[in-house]
Amino acid sequence: MRKIILLAIFTITICTMIYSCQSESEIELASYVSNGKDIYIKYCQNCHGEKGEGLGQLAPPLTDSVFLKENKSQLACFIKNGVNKPMVINGKTYQEKMPSFPQLENIDIAQVIVYVTNSFGNKQGIYQHQLVESDLRNCK
Repeated sequence: MRKIILLAIFTITICTMIYSCQSESEIELASYVSNGKDIYIKYCQNCHGEKGEGLGQLAPPLTDSVFLKENKSQLACFIKNGVNKPMVINGKTYQEKMPSFPQLENIDIAQVIVYVTNSFGNKQGIYQHQLVESDLRNCK
C-alpha cells in the first residue's frame, strides 16, 4: 500500500512539474506583458483605450496587427519621440499628434511594445529591450 501511495505522489509531482513549468522565454514574455500592461495603463490607455480600440478620429486603434508588424521597428520611435505625421491604420487616416514619452527607459518601451503587440488580438512574441536602442538610432 505504501508503494502505491508513493508512486501516486511521485506521478502527481512529475505531472505537475511537466505541465506547470514554463520555459525561460515564456516567463520572459509573460514578465514583459505584465510590466508592459502597467506602463500602457499609465501612459497609453487614456487615448488608445482599455482594449486598444482607439479614440475615434483622435487616436488610432492598436488592434491592427498588420500595421504593428509592418512598423515594429518604428514603434520605439513613436513611443519615445511621439508622432507628428498622418498615419493610415485599417484604411483610416489619423492626423492628431501623438505625444512623446522621453521619460521612458528602453526596457519600459520594449515592455509596452510587447504588451501591445501581444494584446488586442495581436500575437507577435517578444521584442527584446536591446532592440529599442538600435531602433531609436534609426528613427525616421
